[in-house]
Amino acid sequence: MPGLVQRLFPECLWTMPPATPPTLYLTFDDGPIPEETPFVLEQLARFGAQATFFCVGDNVRKHPAVARQVLAAGHRLANHTYHHLSGWSRSEAEYLADVARCQHLLQQLQPEARPLLRPPYGRITRALARQLNTTHQIIMWDVLTCDYDPDFAPEQCLATAVRLTRPGSIIVFHDSLKASRNLRYVLPRYLAHFAGLGYRFAKL
Repeated sequence: MPGLVQRLFPECLWTMPPATPPTLYLTFDDGPIPEETPFVLEQLARFGAQATFFCVGDNVRKHPAVARQVLAAGHRLANHTYHHLSGWSRSEAEYLADVARCQHLLQQLQPEARPLLRPPYGRITRALARQLNTTHQIIMWDVLTCDYDPDFAPEQCLATAVRLTRPGSIIVFHDSLKASRNLRYVLPRYLAHFAGLGYRFAKL
């Protein structure tokens, strides 16, 4: 993300401070769904990795057992709005209500004082960010894998993600049908590459 954008949204978390051993923060957007989320959980387990799953509330409603599998494996659930809304095209009232509806579902599974929120597409206004920051930690990223892009070849997706990753990076994958081809190619290789370099993978 350009530095200017990051400075415009100081409420948002874009990356984590370097740690020892070097640590990466994998995140998965748009699930949970039975077709893709179990694959992600299997790959994470292979490398003893933890991650954060930014869930679409309607998917949690439809697939609560999959959401529970994520928690049972030691990962964290987080808010990605109920209907995957863009903060640029909805009224503040509608957007805030959608966030609250998703959070109500998540709180039943994972009670927490200050939950995490990722705006779909990264689209949020300054006014929304200020309001939401009072109740949520807003999480952005510094590495977007673009696994959802059908024009992005799996090999290119992997190479770009590896090149952009730094200690403390917050990385975006998607446990969605749209991302399936690239996700299934990139994720195991990405994990193996950085595990081989001595990195650990932590949840936010």
